[in-house]
Amino acid sequence: MNKQYFGTDGIRGTVGQGVITPEFMLKLGWAAGKVFSSGEGRQRILIGKDTRISGYMFESALEAGLSAAGVDVMLLGPMPTPAIAYLTRTYRAAAGIVISASHNPYYDNGIKFFCTEGKKLPDEVELRIEHYLGQVMDTVHSDLIGKTRKLEDARGRYIEFCKSTFPRTLSLHGLRIVVDCANGATYAPGPAVFEELGAEVIPIGVSPNGLNINLGCGSTDPQALQEKVRELRADLGIAFDGDGDRLLMVDSQGELVDGDELLYIIARGRQQSGELDGGVVGTLMSNYGLELALQQLGVEFVRAKVGDRYVMEQLTERRWQLGGESSGHIVCLDKTTTGDGIVSALQVLTVMVGQDKSLDELRAGMRKMPQTMINVKLPEKRDVVSLPQVQDAVQSVEAHLGSRGRVLLRPSGTEPLIRVMVEGDDADEVAGLCRQIAAEVEAAIGA
Repeated sequence: MNKQYFGTDGIRGTVGQGVITPEFMLKLGWAAGKVFSSGEGRQRILIGKDTRISGYMFESALEAGLSAAGVDVMLLGPMPTPAIAYLTRTYRAAAGIVISASHNPYYDNGIKFFCTEGKKLPDEVELRIEHYLGQVMDTVHSDLIGKTRKLEDARGRYIEFCKSTFPRTLSLHGLRIVVDCANGATYAPGPAVFEELGAEVIPIGVSPNGLNINLGCGSTDPQALQEKVRELRADLGIAFDGDGDRLLMVDSQGELVDGDELLYIIARGRQQSGELDGGVVGTLMSNYGLELALQQLGVEFVRAKVGDRYVMEQLTERRWQLGGESSGHIVCLDKTTTGDGIVSALQVLTVMVGQDKSLDELRAGMRKMPQTMINVKLPEKRDVVSLPQVQDAVQSVEAHLGSRGRVLLRPSGTEPLIRVMVEGDDADEVAGLCRQIAAEVEAAIGA
């Protein structure tokens, strides 16, 4: 069955449009309550949110729906998405709900669910929730209505968990770190974790007002962080996105270190310490330089479809621990159950401190390959990639590049676009080859 509401990362959209309304959230809370109240005894569900202003409105609506279905609610307040996954697991809650649109602007919002193990919901559970969304909403008898309470120590619990993923034998003493929290959910726990581990922390993007989440700050716009690192001559910078599941870093020169490079640093560090269990999972968009660098280390590398859900599927299937995306969504399954920006940063810092090397030195082991991407607009959504003339163009370029690069044609999941990407060791050549394939795609559309 096809899902009507749930996408690859929950339900998301512009506030006040489509299903991102209080009415729908009330019904969604009730539907989730009906699904998760089917277990033995009284069930409870945790609700957390990022800092966007609409979160309060949707929190109230979800709470009312869950209560009407007879489920108790624990409110966490503004907390990173991975914190909600962690607390859902430790409290043995039936589920956790995150109100967030991640790296999107404040006028978007969405809902993500975690099951009791702190992982994303399987498809069959999302389909059951959608089934109830099509039913008439009712309310349990008054003596069965769910109760709500705030979890007062949620932040402290999560901070201690994050610190536990950093070796007790190491300290961040002597490091000056600029931490950019994107005016989002990490604004309080983020700086605290690194400070309590001994670092000198200069926090920025820690003044959320409901409207400034991801605005000119954070991992989606790291320029301010780069400038601050250079200005203060800091050892490094750390940038999170609005809900705290992504991480980018900045070296002491103010140069950006993306998710592919961070994944390489963690993988190599673990291999050198004998802690790398299995290979590494990237995505179709992971830089070819990451694949080559891991190949040189003798570390197996596989590509999943774009999206953390697919990275998780590959990790689970292969029983590996480490994977991630170029965007900085890194998963360390030996530490936690989902992508966690703070935990991922601590894994990089473990390598830095353990080997007494700077971020500049650690990233030097991987050379990112030049990449060019061209979006070709389609008059309508259609299968262009499999057309013979397009396939011929791709195969010609692949034969020319050989082991020096790769080609990727990927239809957009949200727009009538074909994304044409070429990577190789020469930037000018890559750009020309990408234009060559894009021209063939456009000619095929016209034909």
